[in-house]
Amino acid sequence: MEVVILCGGLGTRLREETEFRPKPMVNIGPRPILWHVMKTYASHGHTDFVLPLGYKGEMIRDYFVNYQWMNNDVTVDLGHPDSICQHNCHDESDWRITMSDTGAQTLKGGRIKRIEKYITGDTFMMTYGDGVANIDIAALLDFHNSHGKLVTVTGVNPAQQFGVLKTENDAVLAFEEKPDRAREDLISGGYFVMSRKVFDYLTPEVGCDFEYGPLEKIAAEGQLMVYRHDGFWACMDTLRDTEKLNAMWDAGKAPWKIW
Repeated sequence: MEVVILCGGLGTRLREETEFRPKPMVNIGPRPILWHVMKTYASHGHTDFVLPLGYKGEMIRDYFVNYQWMNNDVTVDLGHPDSICQHNCHDESDWRITMSDTGAQTLKGGRIKRIEKYITGDTFMMTYGDGVANIDIAALLDFHNSHGKLVTVTGVNPAQQFGVLKTENDAVLAFEEKPDRAREDLISGGYFVMSRKVFDYLTPEVGCDFEYGPLEKIAAEGQLMVYRHDGFWACMDTLRDTEKLNAMWDAGKAPWKIW
């Protein structure tokens, strides 16, 4: 099952970092937050990734194209350019990563539609490239398979400035992007599971969003369910978020490190 990780946004609220790199490439410890998200899925056996690229996407492409050289020990015999030996040291040798340029200005719905050709099955997973969690991916998939609806979104608390899920008996009645609301509301933490029928709600147009329009329609049709995650979740949205996540990692107290 493919895991789509959205990597194309501008990350304007983290301008201190994203002026120079895409937000998924901002580090937590020695590795980009994107790597941390991927490790979460890989720890549950899901290592087939599709990355819709946009803003400064070439940096993500370069990172993974050169991953072997940058993360293995290497022996080089100077004067013999063909004599280069890699000593396998990293744990990501089974990862398969498809990177697709989906346009610098394309909104999320358009990005998802443009990678439809890389989704091979009836179901796929998707999340954002800037949120980490100690989520049980197997339990999330079990929940999705149990209800038979088109989309499952992971609902988390505390509430922050993100989309609110209005729920009743695990059904999502409405999806509201960044409204005024009470602190006890669930928010969307990403970590979606989706039927490929979702592509029917999307177009490849630059202005096709995901939360506005398509996901609202899916909710209105009773086809959006929420998986409640009561564990750790955090989004790298500001410089303060970046500093907090790095402090957790440096202290050896990163709750999302389940690998």
